Amino acid sequence: MPVGEEDGEWLPQPDAAEIELVRVLHAFGDPVRLMLLKKYAGGEQFSCAPDALGVGHLHKSTVSHHMKIMREAGITSTRAVGRNRYVRLRRADLDARFPGLLDAVLKAVPEAF
Repeated sequence: MPVGEEDGEWLPQPDAAEIELVRVLHAFGDPVRLMLLKKYAGGEQFSCAPDALGVGHLHKSTVSHHMKIMREAGITSTRAVGRNRYVRLRRADLDARFPGLLDAVLKAVPEAF
């Protein structure tokens, strides 16, 4: 269920100009985070619930950990609405900061993800 931009509170994340390549590449270095990246690449925002993300086999705290790494690297934005969290890919910021990187990574991610 989409949530309006005016709802909730944005969790801390780096400004676009502060996104560091080393942190982004570190975040891309985990298979679970690559799976989540591929999910977010469609441009929608998603709940952080493991079942909603298609990673129901992972514990909620594990998914939260991966989401924190992605957010702190500047890959995603997370908005808190009550007890729920909604995440989306910061495609425009990543494309502006590192042109072509996101597309190259997404192209390299196996379809099985």
